[in-house]
Amino acid sequence: MSTQLQQNDSLHTLPHVDGLTVGIVCAEWNEKITGALLQGALDLFKQEGYEDINVARVPGTVELTYGAAQMVRTGRYDAIIMIGCVIRGGTPHFDYVCDNATQGCAYLNATQQVPVIFCVLTTDDEQQALDRAGGALCNKGTEAAEAAIKMAHFARTIR
Repeated sequence: MSTQLQQNDSLHTLPHVDGLTVGIVCAEWNEKITGALLQGALDLFKQEGYEDINVARVPGTVELTYGAAQMVRTGRYDAIIMIGCVIRGGTPHFDYVCDNATQGCAYLNATQQVPVIFCVLTTDDEQQALDRAGGALCNKGTEAAEAAIKMAHFARTIR
């Protein structure tokens, strides 16, 4: 069983993953954005009939790796999504936070058995983030949920 999704003028087919369990770790910082991304992900999971979705909150984007790592260690999840938003400011802090989250996600994906989906917006301003969190350009949270389903299916297929 699969569902057809129309998005970005292309047709996506999502596989069905029996008993799918997903963990979402969501940053509280820039909550207006991260909340919209989270809602996009939750809406897609609900639309696809998946109910076993566990959401945990962490203070900011730097803490996402720790939260995702703790979820991985439980052995409970088929996929994990890291949701965050970093908006460029006038200091190099933006670069450090973005690098930290990117490297953390890459490390988890390279060393663990659970796919970790990167849903961290890194934008120059708030409007760019809003456009990607359900605004003019889409909802990257929805896309992250699609990726989680596809990667959970992939992981089961290769085992």
